[in-house]
Amino acid sequence: MPNKYSIVFMFILSVIMSSCGAEQNVKKGDKFFALGEYYDAANQYKTAYSRTPLNERSLRGKRALKMAGCYRKINFTQRAIAAYLNAIRYKQTDSLTSLNLGMLYLKDGNYKEAEKTFNDILKYNHNNDLAKEGLESAKEAPLKKMSPSSYIIKRTDELNSRRADYSPMFYGEEYNQLYFTSTRNQAQGDELSGITGTKNGDIFFCQKDDKGNWGKIQTIESGLNSVQDEGACSFTPDCHTMYLTKCDNDPQYPRYATICSSNRSDASWGKPTNLEITKDTLSSYAHPAISPDGKWLYFTSDMPGGLGGLDIWRVRLTTNGLGGVENLGSPINTPGDEEFPTFRPNGDLYFSSNGHVGLGGLDIYIARQDTDSNKWKIEHPGYPLNSQGDDFGMTFEGLHNRGYFSSNRGDAHGWDHIYSFEKPEVIQTVKGWVYEKEAYELSSAMVRMVGNDGTNLKLNVKGDGSFTQEIHPNVDYVFLATCKGFLNHKEQLRVAPVKESTEYVLQFPLASITAPVLIDNIFYDFNKATLTSESTKALDELTNLLNENPNITIELRAHCDYRGSSAYNKILSQKRAESVANYLISKGIAKDRLSPVGYGKDRPKIIRKRLTEKYPWLKESDVLSADFISHLDKDKQEICNQINRRTEFIVLRTTYGIFDKYGNFKNLPQAHTLKEDNKQNNKDLF
Repeated sequence: MPNKYSIVFMFILSVIMSSCGAEQNVKKGDKFFALGEYYDAANQYKTAYSRTPLNERSLRGKRALKMAGCYRKINFTQRAIAAYLNAIRYKQTDSLTSLNLGMLYLKDGNYKEAEKTFNDILKYNHNNDLAKEGLESAKEAPLKKMSPSSYIIKRTDELNSRRADYSPMFYGEEYNQLYFTSTRNQAQGDELSGITGTKNGDIFFCQKDDKGNWGKIQTIESGLNSVQDEGACSFTPDCHTMYLTKCDNDPQYPRYATICSSNRSDASWGKPTNLEITKDTLSSYAHPAISPDGKWLYFTSDMPGGLGGLDIWRVRLTTNGLGGVENLGSPINTPGDEEFPTFRPNGDLYFSSNGHVGLGGLDIYIARQDTDSNKWKIEHPGYPLNSQGDDFGMTFEGLHNRGYFSSNRGDAHGWDHIYSFEKPEVIQTVKGWVYEKEAYELSSAMVRMVGNDGTNLKLNVKGDGSFTQEIHPNVDYVFLATCKGFLNHKEQLRVAPVKESTEYVLQFPLASITAPVLIDNIFYDFNKATLTSESTKALDELTNLLNENPNITIELRAHCDYRGSSAYNKILSQKRAESVANYLISKGIAKDRLSPVGYGKDRPKIIRKRLTEKYPWLKESDVLSADFISHLDKDKQEICNQINRRTEFIVLRTTYGIFDKYGNFKNLPQAHTLKEDNKQNNKDLF
């Protein structure tokens, strides 16, 4: 039987051993914390806390405080609150304890305790801006939840896993592909992150099927993902470049987020390359977002020069690299954290913050820039888009106020999941297509959009030659499409009020300056030069084209098929070309701008690629000569004869009426202010 002295000795020894073990846990925890590995640090601090004797109240309080800081970082809200309360109970707190606890109460939806906590802070520190914002949030949040907005929110289970899924982003012009970040089991690597306790994030994507349902979640089989942490991506308007956040693991160095770019080639994404925004290597750069015009890269950073915590910054994207870095300043940025910027295509900036009045955690806010003052105005979209949890990472399905976002609302692990959102609203849009007559889209075109409400925009078209733009009721719009090497084309649109969302479609077929342009739907009486009534529409369109391009002269070309004598066809085609010219002259087109020529059957049609889609048995550059046609079936022969019987025009000059008889400009351009130029542009287009 052991005596009482040996029992005391064993007890003292066990206390000493436990104390030594706890100190080792704290040292390990401190090392993990310094590296930003908060999950591993929390486990070490928890073990140290449990090994600390109850009578060592001061030490238990300090270790509880360390544990609370880690749990707060990894969104273990309930555990963080309990740890902070223990630190307070043991009277071991720092200057931020009460503020962090109040923020956690907000995030937990415990608004009464949050209000009490912030009131206590303000009794001793009247100028604490974050406490003021927190107190206002605690008071207003219950009222906002009682008066929800019209947003419809649904958890998108087909996109989510048993781990974290967040930062969705549409890709492509049809909005049928969705990229997002996930720590699911399919992510690369086998090790668990010391930050979250899950696998490092990878970027995944999925695609809608013909019925509009999301298909299987797919990994990206290229050098884009790695065993490191990748996520929160954004795409340039042309969809050729992806910007993403990347965090590298280094067991001896803190983990700082960096922004990388990846180029798309042969339908796959290349290995990311680091983007050096500044020379600062001790700050984080994350959450890239490209502005709708593709000229700015917005991002989140804690670099010096901000307003506190994480701020939203931007840097100009140029053909020569990155321009200067700008902080968006107040009222967007606050002493709290502003993160996850993203854009609705109409130019509205969406971001998440815990420094503005909200419902708790990160709330989504909308920033709109006033065109006159250039100042930002901030709007809180309310509940249920926002919740007491973290809400962030919006992506929009075109101009409509619907899409996807991420939130950790209601998740005990603090893991994020993807939700759909829609705010029913009436949106009127115009979709235009700019293309070459008889050919394909003109991706280098530009469209000038002018409205009698003061609208004056330059719209760049996408790779398929299209553009989409929001328009407003009771406004008259004029759209002028231009492209180097082509004539201008103008369309007008009067927008009336509607009761449901409506899209108007406009076509902009541009005529080449260098190649013959077919005048569709020109018809003559059989074996005569008399124009039929069915030709009026096409000829009126040609009249408009000449009026829109008053400095051009054209040659009107009439052609016949190979049947009949050359002399007869020459005479007939000449008369037909003159009939077209006479019609245009009757509509006010100057005679000296028109040169009618009949070519008879001397110039058979040369097939262009677009026509081969309608007639697959024809090939590009085929010449519809008599010999070529004679080897075809009878029905194909008739089609070719119809193609050859055509009326075209080709531009001869683009300087008509510009010079006087001495070769000088008739009207020299005058210097105007920008305001005067805008007025003149409106006048010219209308």
